[in-house]
Amino acid sequence: MRYIRPVNDRVASVDDPLAAGIRAGDRRSLARAITLAESTRADHRARAEALIESLLPATGKSARLGISGAPGVGKSTFIEAFGGFLTAQGHKVAVLAVDPSSRRSGGSILGDKTRMEALSRDAKAFIRPSPTGGTLGGVARRTREAMLLCEAAGFDVVLIETVGVGQSETAVADLVDLFLLLLGPAGGDDLQGIKRGIMELADLIVVNKSDGAFKPAATRAAAEVQSALQLLRPKWPMWRPPVLLASAIERTGIDAVWREIGRFRAAQRPGLAQQRTAQAKEWLWREIGDTLIDTLRADPAVQTEIAAVEAAVAGGRLSPGAGARRLIAVFQGDQPTKCSTAR
Repeated sequence: MRYIRPVNDRVASVDDPLAAGIRAGDRRSLARAITLAESTRADHRARAEALIESLLPATGKSARLGISGAPGVGKSTFIEAFGGFLTAQGHKVAVLAVDPSSRRSGGSILGDKTRMEALSRDAKAFIRPSPTGGTLGGVARRTREAMLLCEAAGFDVVLIETVGVGQSETAVADLVDLFLLLLGPAGGDDLQGIKRGIMELADLIVVNKSDGAFKPAATRAAAEVQSALQLLRPKWPMWRPPVLLASAIERTGIDAVWREIGRFRAAQRPGLAQQRTAQAKEWLWREIGDTLIDTLRADPAVQTEIAAVEAAVAGGRLSPGAGARRLIAVFQGDQPTKCSTAR
């Protein structure tokens, strides 16, 4: 049985210049720290973990908001308008915009700084695009660490923009205090395309593009969504998700969205600490799962067997379950490392 050696927890200290820069609100130090946290190098990961641990006392004071919606509803435009409204109110806003990674090349567009051009120039805002790396739910594996680093740097509102309504948006809900679902001005059959599970996760629903010729359609869509919500079990006993109209282009309805967020946070306050504790535990187990898979893949004995097991599974000579158990047995040192490909 192989055991994973714990990393040296003294790689970074309270006196680390990078930690000092983050506490001082230095944006360059924050960007460097997030890059460090996103690195897959073992030495970078060790330093990032120690850095974040030293900064934990300075975290937890922000409003953590997740914003999701299908492509085309105007998430980036809405976030730019919303972020600009917040900075004008004196808030410091961090936007963690997660871009989809190509499964074929591993690359991503990372274009949110160009889509949020005005907000990216705002001295009270910080925009950080990050690739998903293939993670389900439109959340990068290190988004939680990036959020904590932004909080330590003094940002009191952290917005997490996800890739879109995907397979596992619960990953977003496990990161934030409030989950905002952004919809376009369409109803009827289009409303049927919204997964029930996504609607159940939403704490606030905003129908965007409520302007010009789209306004009547947006009003109808809001009414249809409100009716649909009556059929769902409430996520919180103290809160029924409101459905609001907004126009990111005309900057209308943005103030109402912030007011509803304030109402929700006031109602949520008694249970916020318990909610964040549960989220931290959930992310602990996500990290354990991801780390175990990475460790298994990197094991020399497993590496010599992976190709044969994958070929046997692909060729129908071995079931995926049996292949997984074989590789785990090799990792544990309980089985010889030759994979039989016989039927």
